[in-house]
Amino acid sequence: MLDLRPHFSRFLDSQPERLHFAAHSHHPWPDVTREAHLKAWDDAARLIDDKWEHVLGPVFEEFRAHVAEELNLPDPAAIAVAPNTHEFLKRILSCFPGDAPVRILTSDSEFHSFSRQIARLEEEGAVSVMRVPTEPFASFEDRFAAAAREKEFDLVFVSQVFFNSGFAADVRRLVDAAGERAMVVIDGYHGFMARPTDLGDVAERAFYIAGGYKYAMAGEGACFMHCPPGWGLRPRDTGWYAAFGHLAHAQEGRVGYSSDGWRFMGATFDPSGLYRFNAVMRWLRQEGLAPAIIHAHAKALQETFLQRAPDCALLSQARLVVPRDDLRRGNFLTFETPKAQAIHRALQDQHVVTDVRGDRLRLGFGIYQTQEEVEELLRRLDEAAPLA
Repeated sequence: MLDLRPHFSRFLDSQPERLHFAAHSHHPWPDVTREAHLKAWDDAARLIDDKWEHVLGPVFEEFRAHVAEELNLPDPAAIAVAPNTHEFLKRILSCFPGDAPVRILTSDSEFHSFSRQIARLEEEGAVSVMRVPTEPFASFEDRFAAAAREKEFDLVFVSQVFFNSGFAADVRRLVDAAGERAMVVIDGYHGFMARPTDLGDVAERAFYIAGGYKYAMAGEGACFMHCPPGWGLRPRDTGWYAAFGHLAHAQEGRVGYSSDGWRFMGATFDPSGLYRFNAVMRWLRQEGLAPAIIHAHAKALQETFLQRAPDCALLSQARLVVPRDDLRRGNFLTFETPKAQAIHRALQDQHVVTDVRGDRLRLGFGIYQTQEEVEELLRRLDEAAPLA
């Protein structure tokens, strides 16, 4: 069993009594990110006006190379970066003409950066949306494909791992379901660096968005999108960074765009997240830690927890949303119970960090944990029972 706690000493030692079981939400950063963060500051001081040539040169190129290698993408140049995934969503939506509602196929379990924005546009008739329920999970991909055949869609947007359950869908089947006409976007934030992900077969067809805040362990500001060639060539929401590189489609006074990922770039941002991301990826390679190993470690911790969970008074009546014997799960467990909010608060009093969404309590497992932390979590759950 891995014990990588010494590599997370600054986060873990800052509050030794705290147990952090929200890796799916806010992942601790390994110690190597502190030096990387300082390097971003030092480069800014050293280079001043020339900083962006360095950031958008060597730093960005290393970032893209890491992402392309992890996802088996054929061309790192197809990757754009942004401070958050919401920027990418706005640019995706701006690729469509404004004279008719954008027809969208999605699930009923997308994260708020998408679901809130789409609901607001729906209020004004700017989009029309079909939402396919994710449950029952066993038939989700089939039902999603059937919905895609019912009518024509402009945009298909769906998660790789759903944030409110942990269910991991089959990315290839989701992309195939979209057909040939619709723009396809896979939200990979809960899948990237949590589960092995190979996009080689769909790289020419699907956009893929993720970032550093969760399992890439790099914190805020390091989001990316793989942009397949030939799709979304001229987003109306466009920043001045999109003017870099070789520009095409600029004839007769039209605004020009690169044909690679630069076409989805925005404007000035805090680059320190890229430094941290690069440091994490170098550290993972040095330690031989691929997503398959990370996921196996998380599953082993989950299994230890689930063996004892039925004995916990607080969870004995809770529904494990993705069943124990279903291997299509991310690195967190979701329990549905009317007591979810009360359990979350009771665990807070026990210095245990979890996450709650309505009546669903989420427990995330990561490489900064060992069996020892899981046993302590179970003990504190027992102690919290009278408080909930």
